Amino acid sequence: MTQQKQLRFNAFNMTAPSHNWAGLWSHPRDTAADYNTLDFWVDLARTAERGLMDGIFLADVFGVYDVFGGNADTAIRTGAQLPNTDPVLIVPTMAHVTQHIGFGVTANLTYEHPYQFARRFSMLDHLTKGRVGWNIVTGYLDSGARGMGHAGNRLHDDRYEAGEDFLAATYKLWEGSWEDDAAVRDRATGVFTDPRKVHRVVHDGPYYKVDGIHLAEPSPQRTPVLYQAGTSGRGKAFAARHAEAIFLNGQTRPILARAVRQIREQAQAFGRDPYDIRVFSGATVIVAPTRAEAQELHAEYRRYVSLEGQLALVSGWTGIDFSTFDPQQAVEYVKSNAIQSMVENLTVNSETPIKVGDLGTLSPTGARSPFVVGSPQDVADELISWAQDTDIDGYNLFRLVSPESLEAFVDLVVPELQSRGAYKTEYGAGTLREKLFPGSGPKLKASHPGAGFRYGAPVAGARRIG
Repeated sequence: MTQQKQLRFNAFNMTAPSHNWAGLWSHPRDTAADYNTLDFWVDLARTAERGLMDGIFLADVFGVYDVFGGNADTAIRTGAQLPNTDPVLIVPTMAHVTQHIGFGVTANLTYEHPYQFARRFSMLDHLTKGRVGWNIVTGYLDSGARGMGHAGNRLHDDRYEAGEDFLAATYKLWEGSWEDDAAVRDRATGVFTDPRKVHRVVHDGPYYKVDGIHLAEPSPQRTPVLYQAGTSGRGKAFAARHAEAIFLNGQTRPILARAVRQIREQAQAFGRDPYDIRVFSGATVIVAPTRAEAQELHAEYRRYVSLEGQLALVSGWTGIDFSTFDPQQAVEYVKSNAIQSMVENLTVNSETPIKVGDLGTLSPTGARSPFVVGSPQDVADELISWAQDTDIDGYNLFRLVSPESLEAFVDLVVPELQSRGAYKTEYGAGTLREKLFPGSGPKLKASHPGAGFRYGAPVAGARRIG
């Protein structure tokens, strides 16, 4: 008998009143309007760790959703990912009240510099004792570019070229600037750090330049666990080369399976083990003790989803202004400078035409990923089946009504999966990387391109000071 694969889960959230489902903050039992309080995030972290989840995956977006109707009014009115705040700020507090759960933090490299960014994530890794990951994004909203003083966003593929350059610089800082035993903390001699073991990094790339030493001593993982969500052609290549965990969507099993297969094949072409990448699909789960109760809950939640707010989000994600479409009109493919893979999944990859109006509903079409409603047994059946059919490793659970949706999953679905051997019953030891890849150690695997920048490696790109 084939051994049951154990699924992995992240609680998918955002420091905003609405995340993937616009309008649900208005549900009378929802607490997401308190997104800007520490109590909201402390409660979430404790619930997710009680459910033995691998991580809390924090989305972020730089800019506002102003494609729909040519302005941001709808997003502002409905709370569609606005207001929002920097997710980095809440991670230390959540880490302080937990012991095991990891934190995948989205950060847009386009408006960062490697020198300051590397220090921030090294410190996060220290404060979490090695439980932090970076979700690498390059941005897709022109409004964010304009807010930062640019005329518009970089072209889609150019953003990934800049990402390659940014990562080369940060790998040099994280991996090559300090040797493991540089910080000696010798009280007797008064030497905190041995200067012979700290090295100057010089990076002269097409987008970023660095000349200096890394400002932070080595953290438990050095390089944080690297997440990525690119599934366009260029995005898959970038993810297959760098990512240790990938987040993707697909509203049907064939779409999802094809994306997973392509990523694993490309990883192998880069000399990596294709299963050195954990693949997470988005998932919307509505569960109750019985199937009938779950269906009633779905109908209840559905009434609070904002159609216009949802279309504002999808317009921003795709770069298509859906305010100009009839709700019964089918989505048509257009070349996009936003999230190309989403446009492709809604059009050329879809087995049936998708209507614009359906994109704004709490439904499988609106979810653009697995959408499961039912009893604990129903949900477990579907999640296991999707994983078997698509070769994903687990799920990012979309936020619905907070906190009850996550609590229901933890209280009802987790025990059901555990009873089938499809979910862990305790956390493993070590850092986030060690939990995701048991037996791997806390640092990047030798086959990962970032490991080539370690001090002493042939392409380390670091020079000793003095």
